[in-house]
Amino acid sequence: MEKYMIALDQGTTSSRCILFDHGGRIAGVAQKEFSQIFPNPGWVEHDPEEIWQSIQDVMAEAMGKAHVTAENIAGIGITNQRETTVVWDKKTGKPIYNAIVWQCRRTAPIIEDLKAKGYEAFIKKTTGLIPDAYFSGTKIKWILDHVEDARERAKKGELLFGTIDTWLIWNLSGGRIHVTDYTNASRTMLFDIHSLCWNERLLEVLDIPMTMMPEVKSSSCIYGYTDPDVTGGTIAISGAAGDQQAALFGQCCFQPGDVKATYGTGCFLLMNTGDKRVFSKGGLLPTVAWKLPDYGTTYALDGGVYTAGTAISWLQDELRLFEQPEETEQMAKSVADTGGVFFVPAFSGLGAPHWDQYARGTIVGLTRGVNKYHIIRATLESIAYQVNDVLTLMKEEADMKMASLKVDGGTSANNFLMQSQADISDAAVERPRCIETTAMGAAYLAGLAVGYWPSVEDIKKNWTAVKTFLPAIDEEERERRLAGWKRAVRITCGWSGEES
Repeated sequence: MEKYMIALDQGTTSSRCILFDHGGRIAGVAQKEFSQIFPNPGWVEHDPEEIWQSIQDVMAEAMGKAHVTAENIAGIGITNQRETTVVWDKKTGKPIYNAIVWQCRRTAPIIEDLKAKGYEAFIKKTTGLIPDAYFSGTKIKWILDHVEDARERAKKGELLFGTIDTWLIWNLSGGRIHVTDYTNASRTMLFDIHSLCWNERLLEVLDIPMTMMPEVKSSSCIYGYTDPDVTGGTIAISGAAGDQQAALFGQCCFQPGDVKATYGTGCFLLMNTGDKRVFSKGGLLPTVAWKLPDYGTTYALDGGVYTAGTAISWLQDELRLFEQPEETEQMAKSVADTGGVFFVPAFSGLGAPHWDQYARGTIVGLTRGVNKYHIIRATLESIAYQVNDVLTLMKEEADMKMASLKVDGGTSANNFLMQSQADISDAAVERPRCIETTAMGAAYLAGLAVGYWPSVEDIKKNWTAVKTFLPAIDEEERERRLAGWKRAVRITCGWSGEES
């Protein structure tokens, strides 16, 4: 009987189920969107029960497409939106409030209070994270502070907390397993990345009972088994990792210095730093990449670009320069260069290494001869420049050489962008056969635990670059372009701040 691994990819706007075979090939896939809830400006919520229902639906659909039952499934791996927070009743399994999504900014005042009380340095040193409403800790506190009787119930041991991985494992197991993995725990702002345990001081500061916290386990191990009433049979739940860490694993970035970049709405970069925790002066985040039973703990350096695919969407939706994003590749190639134009798409400020919240989107270098094709080319190149800024910082702070840049995500399909990335970063850019690397990483982690893949070395055999982009410009040209980009960024910085 042929068996498959299930990857449950629970994202911010949709849930997916993908079945993988031994060769890492997709045997079945299903996807379902769910509601986005915006109760107030800057607030973002999800209905946890709707998320759970969407997972059940896509599992049934994907297994139906592949004509398989629970008997054909060797294990389930989960990857998820990382910081989104759920609190539920231990007995009933019912959430006491909607899930507060990673994007939600409602807890910013709690963060400011923590900083005012002098906890910023301790949080950075202990968790590797910069105090921010982005992470789970203050979201838990908000729920306990604002839901009637919640804090008293929490102190009595009646309530449980989990990120989405924990919520799904709880429901898949019929309420028997309360667990998370090290990657998700490291994004809560409550987890000590040195001792690899919940930090009692931070829990006390936020008034969160330890009894709420899930047990933290390896990213690859058998957490337990599904309830037959849920999955039609007993299946091992055997892997979990936050989405970016899962993508790093799915890209087989197993050696220190290996880097992946996921090109989506923004661009998320992770560098494997081995057993080395790199505390960045430039605002990059040290985090747990994964923890495996036979390989110990691997750390990563986490950095992101705010605006990647969003810049292309802006050209399409607001400027109406093309009908489909796929057109941009040929349009960019239709001109020899940008005509001296640089576009800095700082729609919501600039992140690493510039860290300027007052920066705003700027197009510079316009002359009478510039047309829409130059603008499109400059936009695609702007993504490559931003990624290169983060890459450069990563290599400097980690003091590691990068063999190549492995890419995934929808925008990585743009050949012009990938070639520009190779040129600007002076590095080989490798695009794999399967760009579903986040789900694949979850499947690999789960598969290792049940012996579906015997070792990491066996997994590496599945990774194949379908196309490799090599640098095609000389150092003089590269330096000329980078100098222009840096000049454009300087003009952009502080733009909105000058108004006040």
